[in-house]
Amino acid sequence: MFSQGGEFAFAQKPIDFAHWANLIGAVLLISFNYVFPKNRLNSIASFVTALGVVAHIGLCTIDFIIWSFGNDNTSRMEFIEHINNTPSIFYPFIVIGPSMLFIGLSLHAWNFIKKNTVSSLLVILGAPAIGISYFVLHNGLLTLTSCIIFATGLALLLYRKEIKTMEPGIEN
Repeated sequence: MFSQGGEFAFAQKPIDFAHWANLIGAVLLISFNYVFPKNRLNSIASFVTALGVVAHIGLCTIDFIIWSFGNDNTSRMEFIEHINNTPSIFYPFIVIGPSMLFIGLSLHAWNFIKKNTVSSLLVILGAPAIGISYFVLHNGLLTLTSCIIFATGLALLLYRKEIKTMEPGIEN
């Protein structure tokens, strides 16, 4: 939906399906904090992921407000200019904050770099690819491809097969 560009986002009626999907997806990603191994890196990754989820909630709220202007381009642009000129909103909720979600999930992936190298690399390389394709290249199709790579890596890590070793003295 996001790869269709701004005109698609504003044409969605009666609700902004793209941002609702983004909001729900970001909130569900907080569950990754509970499914991966517990260690020092996981603690840092969980904190960063939680910050990213909060920032995504804020970003979606801003985007819902922008969407609510409908065809009133003047008011929409005034609101966007106001947000862009308010560093306490712009940086944590638009520039830095949402990236924290991808950084946090990439840190989680580092836990598996030795045993699940391909899955981990899909996440670790997919995260910056999303940012570069969206913010630098402004390429919706490349952003979508990067998101698919990132999500595939996360799914493979989530459903990885654990190798169980028998402990001495315990029979199966």
